[in-house]
Amino acid sequence: MMNPYAILGVTERAPADEIRKAYRKLAKELHPDARPGDKAAEERFKQVTQAFKLLSDPEQRARFDRGEVDAQGQERPQYHYRSRPGAGPGQRGPQGRFEDLGDIFADLFAAQNAGAQRRRPAAEKGADLRTEVRITLPEAVLGAKKRLSLPGGRALDVTIPAGVNDGQVLRLKGQGHGSLSGGPPGALLVEIRIAPHPHFRREGDDIRLDLPISLKEAVLGGTVRAPTLDGDVEVRIPAGASSGSVLRLKGRGAPKSGGQRGDQLIRLMVDLPAGDPALEEFAESWRPATGYDPRRRLKG
Repeated sequence: MMNPYAILGVTERAPADEIRKAYRKLAKELHPDARPGDKAAEERFKQVTQAFKLLSDPEQRARFDRGEVDAQGQERPQYHYRSRPGAGPGQRGPQGRFEDLGDIFADLFAAQNAGAQRRRPAAEKGADLRTEVRITLPEAVLGAKKRLSLPGGRALDVTIPAGVNDGQVLRLKGQGHGSLSGGPPGALLVEIRIAPHPHFRREGDDIRLDLPISLKEAVLGGTVRAPTLDGDVEVRIPAGASSGSVLRLKGRGAPKSGGQRGDQLIRLMVDLPAGDPALEEFAESWRPATGYDPRRRLKG
């Protein structure tokens, strides 16, 4: 073992308070709780502690200075020194001796350990890592795979389950920050953000769509193609359909519990061309049937 004075970084003439101050500083920097997994720091911490243990006892320090004991406090062979009468293990020496090492540690780490026993705490799990992923409405309804870029250049492929909601958080165990004390990694928390769709709207398990139709299609009926999240389908428009009429496509909505899906609700919207002379001429000559009032539902 090196010279205890050199280990603590003090001179052989250093007073007691200077030795104590040097030890407190080194012990706080090198303690295993402050530098978990650092073997070199752990070995240095042991040397610092042994050096302070020797120099904190005025009698042992004096014997070391006289060459009667080595840096470990062991008797040197050429000396036959009798121990001090009555100074058994655990008893204090003469006035002015440093406090016990236990007192030093209690003072150094009281704020961190809150009075707990002086032992290394159990390994704690690493911190959780939060991120978010933006997906489209079709991806939210049907499911998707997305690649996330994480801190440190790490990439991770994440499966987005079908039917997720905006703001929902996926928890991926073991994909978060590593533990500083040897415990398991934390979790990766992925918040789902669904971008608005230009045509579809989600309402619970149902998907809504406004479908423009012509005046002729509204009056005479017919078959038109309508988009769904699964692709285009043919929809039958009943004759005499009005704007606001709703058609229901079974099983074309978002997933529900039990493996089924909601519906797609199609609201028909009559779309009239602007500046069509033939349509204007027809409207001028058209006479509705007796009793027809398009605003009858608004009357008390």
